[in-house]
Amino acid sequence: MKNQIDMTEGFLGKKILKYTIPLALTGILQQFFNAADIAVLGQYAGKNAMAAVGSNSPVIGLLVNLFVGISLGSNVIIAKAIGQKDIKTVSKTVHTSVLIAFIGGLLMTLFGELIADNVVNLLGVPDEVFSMAVKYLRIYLLGMPVVVLYNFESAILRSCGNTRTPLIALVISGATNVILNLFFVAVLGMNVDGVALATVISNIISSGILFLCLIKNDTDIKINISKLRIDGKVLVNILKIGVPAGIQGMIFSFANIVIQSAVNSLGTTVMAASSAAFNLEIFAFYVMNSFGQSCTTFVGQNYGAGKNDRCLESLKLCLIQSFTLTGITCGIILLFGKPLLSIFNDDTAVIETGYIRLCYIFFAYLFSFAQEVLSGYLRGFGVSFIPALCSVAGICGIRLFWIFFVFPESPDFATIMQIYPISLGATALAILIVTVFLKPSERYVLKRIEE
Repeated sequence: MKNQIDMTEGFLGKKILKYTIPLALTGILQQFFNAADIAVLGQYAGKNAMAAVGSNSPVIGLLVNLFVGISLGSNVIIAKAIGQKDIKTVSKTVHTSVLIAFIGGLLMTLFGELIADNVVNLLGVPDEVFSMAVKYLRIYLLGMPVVVLYNFESAILRSCGNTRTPLIALVISGATNVILNLFFVAVLGMNVDGVALATVISNIISSGILFLCLIKNDTDIKINISKLRIDGKVLVNILKIGVPAGIQGMIFSFANIVIQSAVNSLGTTVMAASSAAFNLEIFAFYVMNSFGQSCTTFVGQNYGAGKNDRCLESLKLCLIQSFTLTGITCGIILLFGKPLLSIFNDDTAVIETGYIRLCYIFFAYLFSFAQEVLSGYLRGFGVSFIPALCSVAGICGIRLFWIFFVFPESPDFATIMQIYPISLGATALAILIVTVFLKPSERYVLKRIEE
């Protein structure tokens, strides 16, 4: 496939950018299309509908992040096998990944539908938006099998350096999502149900496009329907790497649910403002996060090939490029922050409160970029539990403590926002210390050569 990148040879700087930019654009466009949901509701259905959808973001993140984390296990194993030129393992991992993605998504749908009301109730969503929040969540959950499948399919393609195909699939499905949003809400007069239905349909399209690409391509990651089965050994290896990352994501989302509950306690205006700001700040997050994923894949392939120097060079370049591009993105969003916030809702209080959130979050990103890249670096060697433990303790532990003990003493929005730079700074420091102590580029690459 022409979009593949050989990560074990040639100049790394250009290849990392070639890999990362489509990956970042995929995340940005994905969030753009998600933001379109909020914007359409804010303009045509009011801020209550907007708040109802926004209040579900941490819950949906919790459900999705488990399988996004597990998909990292597939990415690392395939990338390492490509570096080793172990075609048999590549094929087994691809077919195992597709099956566990669909089955896992289906189980998540069934489980989520059973607890949807209780979850929204735990969020402390105000009565005036409660029914809409539940309705949105229930419809969204119906699409979980294809949401999870898309993430695993993307991980498979990215493991061999192909970040363009997932981007193309997202552009097609995302454009469909925006059109359907406007049709269902502005034309048919639907509410959160229209936006949720549009999201499910667009996810079916994106996962279907990638599935067809994997069936029709002629590379080592080709899907053969007759070979779709779960290989026990491969599954264990995927879970060994992916589950800690997935649990990290889930606990991270759980902490955000607790934070969202505190935000909800401050009223509908703050809920709407926080939701609008989140849909802007996440653009910068995806730029930053994409370099963490890039570092994982580049290190994974070079680890498989036993190339110590390229593992270290990948880390250095990902840190430099992440700091630069994330900083530029944050600066642009802050410069045009208030006009951008007004797209979601033109209420002055919503805009001012949303801008406060942007300022706090982007200050926190001064630390977070290092945490993302260093975590990706460790996962490239198959070291998943340690960065997960650091993140759980540093991010989730500190945030939960803050909300339960500090926020009640000063219950305002600024108090909530202060926890982001504190928790991300502490976590980045912890992962840096662990990385220096472990010296994975020496220990694990030497071990790989011996094998």
